[in-house]
Amino acid sequence: MDARDARPETAPRPAGGQPAGRRGTAVVTGAGSGIGRGVALALAADGWSVALAGRRREPLEETAAALAAGAGEALVLPTDVTAPDSVAALFAAVTERWGRVDLLFNNAGSFAGGGTPVEDLSPDIWRSVVDVNLTGAFLCAQAAFRAMKEQSPQGGRIINNGSISAHVPRPHSVAYTATKHAVTGLTKSLALDGRPYRIACGQIDIGNAATEMTRRMEQGILQANGELAPEPVMDAADVARTVAHMAALPLEANIPFATVMATAMPYIGRG
Repeated sequence: MDARDARPETAPRPAGGQPAGRRGTAVVTGAGSGIGRGVALALAADGWSVALAGRRREPLEETAAALAAGAGEALVLPTDVTAPDSVAALFAAVTERWGRVDLLFNNAGSFAGGGTPVEDLSPDIWRSVVDVNLTGAFLCAQAAFRAMKEQSPQGGRIINNGSISAHVPRPHSVAYTATKHAVTGLTKSLALDGRPYRIACGQIDIGNAATEMTRRMEQGILQANGELAPEPVMDAADVARTVAHMAALPLEANIPFATVMATAMPYIGRG
């Protein structure tokens, strides 16, 4: 695992390695673009030290540069969330640098196979989506849970990125939809199992935030009635602000599920 500071250390550090006056330490997966980048920036602006995890170093470096411009502190940690050793190295690097893990935003995800009818979806594509969206979320949550349980003071928060598809599907999205429904079960189990250790777990279900992934929605996307129609989108910064609010709660309070969506998107009534 390769870890590198995004900017020189300027703040004094107490015993745990966390800069004085910081809110805590956060791990954001899928931090190289889209929702992950926006959340990392919002957390940094709110006083968190942020570990940036993702498959490719270059996009993570771009996020780190934007974060540093706002006087945030980051680690750039290329990570394969589907590989247990890579995930273990990610959290080992965070605890070595800052002494603890206070927050995980479990954001890495894949929409591979989207648009493919169920009868044509290959088992390899199915497995690849399950590996990222479900197994990857589990592996990161497990590593965070272990750290939060063992550290002193004990506890922390895990926020999983669900989706509107955790509630209702789009046409031809069987792999993505199935994994996002499963993430809801992961969230509930983590919330229950974390109670004795002051580990809170919540989920944010996002609908049509404006990112590279959703650009096609503004041009026209398949609807349940078989028509192609453009859909409204919202600013991804609104998602980031919601995650930052969830993260800032004391551990005695939790938002188990939050839905943030473009107001006029076809969610209510989808189907």
